[in-house]
Amino acid sequence: MTDFLQLISILTIILVAAKLAGYLSRRLRQPSVFGELLIGVLLGPSLLNITHLGFITSEHLDATIHELGEIGVLLLMFLAGLELHIKDLTRNRRVAMFAGILGVLLPVGLGIVFGEILDMPFDHALFLSLTLGATSVSISAQVLIELKVLRTKTGLGLLGAAVFDDILVILLLSTAVAILSGGGSFWQVLWVFAKMVIFLVLAAGIGIWLLPRMVRLTGKLSISQGLTTFAIVILLGYGLAAELIGGMAAITGTFMAGLMFSRTPEKAVIENNLRSLAYAFFVPIFFVSIGLNVNLKELSWDSAWVFAIISIIAILGKIIGAGSGALISKFSPREALQLGIGMVSRGEVGLIIANIGVSSGYLSEEMLTIIVGMILVTTLVTPPMLRWSFKKSGAEKIEIETMPLDSSKEIL
Repeated sequence: MTDFLQLISILTIILVAAKLAGYLSRRLRQPSVFGELLIGVLLGPSLLNITHLGFITSEHLDATIHELGEIGVLLLMFLAGLELHIKDLTRNRRVAMFAGILGVLLPVGLGIVFGEILDMPFDHALFLSLTLGATSVSISAQVLIELKVLRTKTGLGLLGAAVFDDILVILLLSTAVAILSGGGSFWQVLWVFAKMVIFLVLAAGIGIWLLPRMVRLTGKLSISQGLTTFAIVILLGYGLAAELIGGMAAITGTFMAGLMFSRTPEKAVIENNLRSLAYAFFVPIFFVSIGLNVNLKELSWDSAWVFAIISIIAILGKIIGAGSGALISKFSPREALQLGIGMVSRGEVGLIIANIGVSSGYLSEEMLTIIVGMILVTTLVTPPMLRWSFKKSGAEKIEIETMPLDSSKEIL
């Protein structure tokens, strides 16, 4: 069987399994993403190991599936940004700042302390703690979209806090790498921060002044699905720019691209077309691929208690840290809990930090397995916890009615 036939065979299994698991999850009154994540664990090396079945000989199959999944998370964050308006986030800048910063500092601090208890060198404990500080709101955003609460006070605060979280974690990572490599002068650290500012200013400037004109021009051209293709090109370009210019995660760039497109009259057309493409193919692959990257069999009994404590720190650190920031910002206890839970899931940023730690010699392969397992646990527990936190919330119903998610009209 050729490499291409092997790829489409595995993709067929993944898509069918993901949709069936999502359906069963909804029947059990859980978000579909919960089932898609869980089936990924079962399809992965923890049980079935479908990418290493007898007929699989391709050396690039795992990498291809992973990269298709990464496109899925870029599309998912673009759609999350497309649901919002820039002013929606600026209204919540106070909670975004406090929840984002405290949601990083508390788990990072706890991670360093735990690393010291394990007798890890400080640089090793630092990299472990940074993986605990990262967050990935792509899964939370998916749950909020399903619950139709993305544009509520909590949803907007969560997305804003995630932006602060991403900026702070990447800044801490870049600073740590610069210092540990012996090049951590004040000016180099300042340059790391300056690159982020340069990207954000350029992205906002292009999105506010140039993008609307380019969208109108593209809409007038006789090109099949021209607007949709243009949107894909821009979201990919923003993702590249976030990585190459800002030194930030690509998902931050695609989220900003969605924010920029949300200001255009063509928003509804772009959203409908990209939503079909994303949720029919790329997004299910992303959720399943998380489980495919984990082999729970590698965890020994000796490391099980380390894995358990790190997972507890990861969950409680975000809930207490980000939740405290929300309380400081005058959120109610229920809203603070909802926001804190929404920040729990880790993802690609945590994996990137862990991989850098392993390649640089600061983390062992066993610790990498523990970290990946922690990322899986936080990813799995977030959807049901988030759904539970919104259950029987009167405020939720009022905000949904006044801020309809599916409306294609500008709110402001």
